[in-house]
Amino acid sequence: MKIKVTVALLLLLVLASATDIGKVFIFPEASNSAYVQLTPMKPLNLQAFTLCMRVATQIWEQRDIILFAYRTYQADELNVWREQNGRLSLYLRSSKDATFFTLPMLSALPTHLCVTWESSTGNTAFWVDGHRSMLNIYRRGHIVQPNGAIIIGQDADSLLGKFDEKQSFVGEITDLHMWDSVLRACQIEQLYEKKYDAPSGNVLNWNSLKYKIYGNVVEKHTSQEVSDICF
Repeated sequence: MKIKVTVALLLLLVLASATDIGKVFIFPEASNSAYVQLTPMKPLNLQAFTLCMRVATQIWEQRDIILFAYRTYQADELNVWREQNGRLSLYLRSSKDATFFTLPMLSALPTHLCVTWESSTGNTAFWVDGHRSMLNIYRRGHIVQPNGAIIIGQDADSLLGKFDEKQSFVGEITDLHMWDSVLRACQIEQLYEKKYDAPSGNVLNWNSLKYKIYGNVVEKHTSQEVSDICF
């Protein structure tokens, strides 16, 4: 009897999740016009943050790839890159001074990628599939300024303009969340494992994201079916 009740409860949970629609932004080719502008739920006046996403790319040639860009009229405030040598980097209000991390290469298999930063200590880390890198000390005392534009797919050298095809993103991005604090390790692990109680971003929330697509970006929606579940 207990086994039947357990199976019934599992089926109810699966049926409930079957209505949960997930979206994926696919950037099929290099361009200087394809991007998605994201609207935050609060201004990016940040003294700390956690930024997470799932990302896949098959670009193997030695060139820079922009993963996330936030720019005001004055400067690039917060950029995340895969550098041409394969390292990952974070730039805060700078085009030259960055902090770099040597990590497993991004590939066609989706990688859950997070970056955390805290102004008071300068502690900065990347997280790959739930595992934290070593800490780098970067931009202690800095504040990320508000009133800018957030985009994925391109690096803007002016506000929403001056894109370079050779820096554009090609691949898939999904599950992008951002917080105005540094998440705990167990919370980042929940996000990687797609736990039902994983936190949602309070600056950018993929589950209720406001956005606008420009150019050749394919928006794919997926849902979890009962047949996808193994017992």
